[in-house]
Amino acid sequence: MRFEKISENKIRITISNDDLIKKNIDIHSIMANSIESHDLFFYCLKKAESEIGFSTENYHLRIEAITIPSSGDFILIITRSLPEKRTKKPLHIKKKNMNINVTQAVYCFSNFDDYFSFISFFKKNNYKFTNIADYVLLYNYNNKYYLVFKNINLSYPNLKNLLYCITEFSSFIGNSNILIGKLAEKGTLILKHNALRTSIKQL
Repeated sequence: MRFEKISENKIRITISNDDLIKKNIDIHSIMANSIESHDLFFYCLKKAESEIGFSTENYHLRIEAITIPSSGDFILIITRSLPEKRTKKPLHIKKKNMNINVTQAVYCFSNFDDYFSFISFFKKNNYKFTNIADYVLLYNYNNKYYLVFKNINLSYPNLKNLLYCITEFSSFIGNSNILIGKLAEKGTLILKHNALRTSIKQL
């Protein structure tokens, strides 16, 4: 990690892909704003105080997160400001155990329009994701649309870019076999094999 002071109340933290590996955090957890990403953030704040004397106690914080798809690095821009009131409610985080399996992932689109916007974005920008995973399935369940990635190709060069962009249109909801099995059992399979490629061709 690299800590830089931009001004008295603003810093930049660069988190490399190696840092994420050491902390056992994958791209899915970061994009989903999971408890693991919260723990990493609090760790960064403590390191910022010890490394460059940037204390955040009793301050309001504004965080900007930037990802660099080519390297897998993340940049956090943190700005602190004094609260208008001196009382501050403590932050409570409900922890849960997550069995991270980075070779599969499920993303939920609130409606078909969001999924259509996602596909339109990729076609407009001429992205190619034909070999992103062995299976990319699209399900409809309870009036929502779920994109399931199975056996993700972790060495695929555009993987981080895809996962970063998809969260602009949907939410990462998990990667467990139970969740995928539930969709297969109770959901309606709309597209199988490679839903991304099929959707782009049909657009």
